[in-house]
Amino acid sequence: MSRKYFGTDGVRGRANSHPMTAELALRLGAAAGRYFRKDGRNGHRVVIGKDTRLSCYMIENALTAGLNSTGMNVLRLGPVPTPGVGFLTRSMRADLGIMISASHNPAYDNGIKFFGPDGFKLDDAAELEIEAMLDSVVELVPPQEIGRTTHIDDGVGRYVEYAKTTFPFRGQLSGLKVVIDCANGAAYKAAPQALWELGVEVVSVGVSPNGLNINENCGSTHPETAAEMVVAHGADIGICLDGDADRVIIIDEKGQIADGDQFMALLAARWGDAGRLNHGTLVASVMSNLGLERFLSARGLRLERAPVGDRYVVERMREGGFNLGGEQSGHIVMTDYSTTGDGLIAALQFLAAMAETGQPVSALARQFDTVPQMLKNVRFRAGQEPLKTAAVQSAIKGAEARLQGLGRLLIRKSGTEPLIRVMAECEDEALLNAVVDEIVGAVEAAV
Repeated sequence: MSRKYFGTDGVRGRANSHPMTAELALRLGAAAGRYFRKDGRNGHRVVIGKDTRLSCYMIENALTAGLNSTGMNVLRLGPVPTPGVGFLTRSMRADLGIMISASHNPAYDNGIKFFGPDGFKLDDAAELEIEAMLDSVVELVPPQEIGRTTHIDDGVGRYVEYAKTTFPFRGQLSGLKVVIDCANGAAYKAAPQALWELGVEVVSVGVSPNGLNINENCGSTHPETAAEMVVAHGADIGICLDGDADRVIIIDEKGQIADGDQFMALLAARWGDAGRLNHGTLVASVMSNLGLERFLSARGLRLERAPVGDRYVVERMREGGFNLGGEQSGHIVMTDYSTTGDGLIAALQFLAAMAETGQPVSALARQFDTVPQMLKNVRFRAGQEPLKTAAVQSAIKGAEARLQGLGRLLIRKSGTEPLIRVMAECEDEALLNAVVDEIVGAVEAAV
């Protein structure tokens, strides 16, 4: 069954335009409420978190009305990281968790992500069943069964206290200077608070949200801002989160940026040496660099690839019993601690490596030499299908033939934005540039 509303990470789009309208949020809340109320579990509780976008107020109110109309009691958390919603859904014994966020996207976008009672994101089957209800009349409850809404004042505090428990070396961060960039997003309170309480000297960036500046020239998609701050303040490390804090990018003491692949390599190596990497396997997406795969293989470890999207990485982890995974973009998933990517808890694991080894970030964040990789995006308009055109298909086949045995090619439609992503890897950088530019040119001509 094809998807009409749900993408790779819930429902997402431009705020106040279809599908991200108050009207659809109302119907989506009612459909989700009816879906989760069918088993009558646990007093029909749902927790709702959000990031700092202006449109979150509108969407939250509409979702709440839809949920209440089907008998769900709503617990509003306010701004809290996405992994905090996963944690609190399970911790507070809710039937459902909802995060209102478009993650790393600009402020004019928004999205709705769903978590089941186990704290994990809903699988495809559940999303499709909820989606099917959107186009039908959802049965509403009688007046005496309408749900209540309560604001939870200590949601951030609960999450911060849990996050701190995952850091194993209490007292060993004293004197460490950390630049933390919260992208003017959901972690603007939680992340600086957790780090300060663990003894860190905190230099905060991106902690003044105004509803419109989330991810704007800051955060994991613009780490150069924090990199400048690291150098200017003589900090030991920079930590960049995205708008909903499920991603993290690390910056070393010299202002150099390390992506999620280097981070995963460090954790996989450390966990493998300690005998705690389940089945000796790291799960990453098809976007991760070939250098990561070679690094793991040389250590007797294995890389298993999943489709792009942290939810698909998590699904594969759960299927195979693996406990470490993530994406090059900075999703780091550690199911020993979290049910989804968690930027803050992942950063604490990096700080733990610093505390245990005494090594600087520049040594820890450069685990392998990358194979030259290029990624370019082409934006398209609604209704267009550029990948299906003969010219684009021909360009892709030609590029595959030229890369045969020399590298790899990945062309895909983004599940969160109207973009065609063209990625290639090859030791021959001239060939790499040529094949990517050829495909991008064909796609641009098609749109």
